[in-house]
Amino acid sequence: MASCKLCGRSSRLISRSIGVCARCLKTRGTQALEYVRRYRRFWRLRIGLPGEVPRGGSAPVKCSICVNECVIPEGASGYCGVWINRGGRLAHTAGPGSLVAFTYLDPLPTNCVATPVCPAATARGFPEYTDTRGPETGFANLAVFMGGCPLDCAFCQNWEHKAMISDKGYDGFLGVLHGAWIQARIPSRTKSVEELVEEALDPRVRCVCYFGGDPTPQSGLLVAASRRMWSRARAGGQRFKRICWETDGLVSPSIMREMARTSLETGGIVKIDWKAWTPEIYEALTGVDGYKAHERLKENVKLVASMAKKRREPPLLVVSVLLVPGYVGPSEVYRIARYVASVNPETPIVLLAFHPDYLMPDLPTTSTDHAVKAVRAARQAGVSEVYLGNEWLLRPSYTVEDWWNPEHGL
Repeated sequence: MASCKLCGRSSRLISRSIGVCARCLKTRGTQALEYVRRYRRFWRLRIGLPGEVPRGGSAPVKCSICVNECVIPEGASGYCGVWINRGGRLAHTAGPGSLVAFTYLDPLPTNCVATPVCPAATARGFPEYTDTRGPETGFANLAVFMGGCPLDCAFCQNWEHKAMISDKGYDGFLGVLHGAWIQARIPSRTKSVEELVEEALDPRVRCVCYFGGDPTPQSGLLVAASRRMWSRARAGGQRFKRICWETDGLVSPSIMREMARTSLETGGIVKIDWKAWTPEIYEALTGVDGYKAHERLKENVKLVASMAKKRREPPLLVVSVLLVPGYVGPSEVYRIARYVASVNPETPIVLLAFHPDYLMPDLPTTSTDHAVKAVRAARQAGVSEVYLGNEWLLRPSYTVEDWWNPEHGL
């Protein structure tokens, strides 16, 4: 149990890694975020990543791939850790034509964010994007785990991606977590674009999913690789090679358009994870400017939703929200869903149960009451398809009234 450093209230729904409660983030945002930024900077520097989004210095160069728009000093990296300023030019940490990533074959149907609408699990899009009327058993998803991310989520379930691109990740990953030393041996992993394309051409592979981390920092290379996969697959007589993206939605809209186009043409899905609606809560959880992220998310969701009108099945866009106890409650879900519904009410929303990890091991898993009320809020907002993921994590451990939330009586 932690206490809010501003109001003093104690609750097991306040994480030490945030240090303040949701109420203070909403009502005293400037003060509250001072505590959050201090802790996050300490942790990121410990693991060899920039303490905050770079904003200039010696011979800086600007990166425009994502909403952070880092202005990177000579010899330093952007917030994601993937792009480096070498001699006044942006350079990829893995070298030209290479990715920081690893891959594995994940048997279909797999447990991904879009499983409730995925052709591999539901046959949606039959017969154009799948030739089975049930689960695609016997085939696989090529899971492409990317190193690096525009965000630094305190709850990251795949925090190993930070070690893959950290300058300390090559030999080890050492840091302080709530006063205790932790260490993980995670080697840097690189893969050429050509190697990735060849792996995708395996006839067992029906879909390719980029996740991590996040595909955003390396999205340009991945779009090019995806086009080659699809072209060569068709030339070789393979009908199905769905391209999917699991992303935070903060990439440049011009790149997002190309990412979505590869999914539109191949029967794949763009999965945008919207962390929180309130900008202060968004920054507290992720480390980046919540106001800028908010506007970019609205822009990219609207962009992909408009492209989705060209293909009814399977849905091109899925929006997901992680139900973080104490911070992302039904009112946050309602406001996200209300925006999604205003753009296209047929866009599926997947609400994900939270599992304590990374810097938030002190929170409980999402409660049943929390999940039920969040699903109800999304439906009340006007979204026609609402799903709950990771429901096996749910426990009757708290009610949403256990933390302050002024909207909808929750």
